[in-house]
Amino acid sequence: MNYKNLTLDISDRQIVTLCLNRPETGNALNKELIAEMHQALDQIEQTPTRLLILKANGKHFCTGADLNWMKQSKALSKEENHQDARQLASLIQRLDQFPAPTIAAVQGAAFGGALGLITACDIAIASKSAKFCLSEVKLGLIPAVISPYVVRAMGARQARRYFISAETISAKQALRLNLIHERCKEQDLSSTVKALCDQIIQNAPVAMAEAKRLIDDISHQLIDEDLINLTCERIASLRISPEGQEGLSAFLEKRAPGWGEPSANKKPSANKKPSAEEQHHD
Repeated sequence: MNYKNLTLDISDRQIVTLCLNRPETGNALNKELIAEMHQALDQIEQTPTRLLILKANGKHFCTGADLNWMKQSKALSKEENHQDARQLASLIQRLDQFPAPTIAAVQGAAFGGALGLITACDIAIASKSAKFCLSEVKLGLIPAVISPYVVRAMGARQARRYFISAETISAKQALRLNLIHERCKEQDLSSTVKALCDQIIQNAPVAMAEAKRLIDDISHQLIDEDLINLTCERIASLRISPEGQEGLSAFLEKRAPGWGEPSANKKPSANKKPSAEEQHHD
């Protein structure tokens, strides 16, 4: 499928890269870009995917809402504005619930709705020069659609400040606020993301999806007998699953598991001892 506002690359490692491609507008969000991102996710969901990278071409990751899109919204009714907002809300929710690991690679400006895309991803890496801003109140608006994800990341107390102040947030501050996980030199952004991909792709696909689901299910829950039983049930189910059985067998037989990369599936020397890290498992 050909896209006008983005590019989609699917590698032979089952790593999918979804790249915003409106550099002339700072990759600003509009109705067309959001619709194409939905179409791209439809395509990705039909493709074996081990990892999804969200990035952008050009100087900026995403400068927020497109000016012409904002002009159009002035003429819409409340119901039409609701439907318009729903498209972005649904897109961010799909990213948040995507079963495979997701990584956002951020450079330049990441304003407004961009923070929804970033905080919906599992991991966010930004260049040291990246800038973030929840700028909606400057326009008489609020960051409503993105708020569940941004508040989950930075916490309600910090959100009170930055939703109200619309201050520009540096990459260093964004790291402290949990909006991103790591910052690096701009020229190192691609290599930093690649190194993380190389780490993640070694891990069991079903287990990573289940780990994401577990976090959602236990967050903010009372640690009681029901929650303890839930966690025991989850690990018991995975231990007897095909992937769990393969992982344990591979560990005991000192070989790479079947889900690993083709080049990694070589049986190590029988004399090789497991590292201290390998000897300890939950």
